[in-house]
Amino acid sequence: MGDIRGFLKHDRRGPSRRPIGLRVLDWREVYEDFPEVDLRTQASRCMDCGIPFCNGGCPLGNLIPDWNDLVYRGNWRQAIDRLHATNNFPEFTGRLCPAPCEAACVLAINSDPVTIEQIELEIAERAWSEGWVTPQKPDALTGLKVAVVGSGPAGLAAAQQLTRVGHQVTVFERDDRIGGLLRYGIPDFKMEKRFLDRRIDQMEQEGTRFEVNAPVGINPTADRLLDEHDALILAAGATQPRDLPLPGRNLEGIHQAMDYLTPSNRVQAGDLPDTPISAHGKRVIIIGGGDTGADCLGTAHRQGAESIHQFEILPRPPDQRADSTPWPTWPLMYRVSAAHEEGGLREFAISTEEFVGDSERRVTGLKTHRVKMASQNGRMSFERIEGSEEDYPADLVLLSLGFVGPERSPMLDQLGVDLTERGNVARDSQWATNVDGVFVAGDMGRGQSLIVWAIAEGRSAAAAVDRYLMGATVLPQVVTPTDTPWR
Repeated sequence: MGDIRGFLKHDRRGPSRRPIGLRVLDWREVYEDFPEVDLRTQASRCMDCGIPFCNGGCPLGNLIPDWNDLVYRGNWRQAIDRLHATNNFPEFTGRLCPAPCEAACVLAINSDPVTIEQIELEIAERAWSEGWVTPQKPDALTGLKVAVVGSGPAGLAAAQQLTRVGHQVTVFERDDRIGGLLRYGIPDFKMEKRFLDRRIDQMEQEGTRFEVNAPVGINPTADRLLDEHDALILAAGATQPRDLPLPGRNLEGIHQAMDYLTPSNRVQAGDLPDTPISAHGKRVIIIGGGDTGADCLGTAHRQGAESIHQFEILPRPPDQRADSTPWPTWPLMYRVSAAHEEGGLREFAISTEEFVGDSERRVTGLKTHRVKMASQNGRMSFERIEGSEEDYPADLVLLSLGFVGPERSPMLDQLGVDLTERGNVARDSQWATNVDGVFVAGDMGRGQSLIVWAIAEGRSAAAAVDRYLMGATVLPQVVTPTDTPWR
C-alpha cells in the first residue's frame, strides 16, 4: 500500500471520452489517452484491504491490490507479470469487462471504487508498447493433441494454456477469422481488432494452430476430431439468439442483433464495401437494453440513423445501488454507456405486442404497451398497464434479447453430449462431458455470461484437460463449473 491516505486525498477519475460529434464520424475507440501520472494517482486509492473483496469479485482471481501498488510505485514490468499470472488477455477484459471487481471494491461501500479496469488496461498496453509481451514457448512437447472448437475468449484461453505446457493445440473456427464474438460481435469503437490480432500472432508464435472456415460437425466432422486428437474442448459459445415471436415477426427489416453487427464489423475489416443491413436515414428501434443493445446503438449512430429508440421491459433502475443488490454484489443501478451518451431515447417498462408492416411486407412500426412488475407464486412477472398503448414508427428493428444457449448443430448430435435443462452442454466438476475425452468451457456450458468468466473457465478447463492427459497439472483451476445437473 503505497499511499495510506490515497483514497482520502483523491477522487475517482478515468480517461475522457472523445467528443461525441467527432467520435460518431469514425469507428475508433471512444476514450482519450490517460496520463501516467493520473493513473498512478488512481492506483494510490487502493487500500490494500486485509480481505481484498475485489479478488473475489473477479472470476479470474486477479491479484488486484498487488498490481495497483506496483503501478503506484512505477514498477510496470512486475505489474504485467502479476496481471498475466491470472489473466491471459488483460487488454480484452480491460476494454470489455463490466468490472465486477470494482463493484466488490471496499471503497464502493460508501464511495467510488478504484479504477481497477483502467489500471488493468494501462498495464497491458504499457507491456505491449515496451515489448514485454513475447511468445512463451513450452520447454518440451508432450506429443499429445488437443482440439479446441471455437475461438472466443474461452477457447483462446484454453488453447494458450495447453500450448504453453507442451500439447499440440489446434483451434477450429467456423468463421473466416479467429476471435468469435470478439471479432464480429464487438464493434471497433469498443475494441479495435488490431488488439485481437496481435494476441493471436503471439499464440501462433507459441505454437497454437488455427483453422478457419472449419464448421465442426460438417467439415471436419466431430468423429474425425476425436480420431485425430487426444482430447477435445467445446468452447463455441451460447450463440442461439432469443427471438420475439409476435405477430408481424416475419416482416422485412426485423433482424437479430448479431445479424446486424456482424456485417457492420466486416465492413470495417475491409471484407464488404457496405453492409446489407444499414441504419442510415432510418427510424431504428432496438429491443433489449443490455450491452449488445448498446453495441447496436453505437453502430446505428455511426451509420447515420434518423432516430433511435431502445426498449427495455424492466423498469428504470435507480441512480444509486439498489437495496436489493448490496455490496459486494453486482449493483442494480442506472448506467450510461458511451453509446447512450451519443444519443437515442431509452424507454423502460415497455413491451412490444405487434410488428406492423406495409403492403410490401416491410416493417413500419411497433404496437406497444407499458408494464409493471408483479410477483406471482414467488416469481416475477410483467402486468400490462391498461390505457398505456402506443405506436412507434420504425424502418429497422433490432432484437437484442440475449442468447438461450449453444446452437443445435451437427457437432453436438455427432458427439452425443448430454445437455442440461437449460440447453447448455452438461459437464462434471472437472469440465468433462459424458463423452470420454470431451470437455466444455465458457458460455457453451455456462450459458450467456461475461468475457471474464469465459477466460476463467477456459483456463480452468485447460487444467482439467492437462490432468486428464498427463495425470497431473501445473495449470491453475480458478473456478468450478456451474449448471451441472449430472455427475
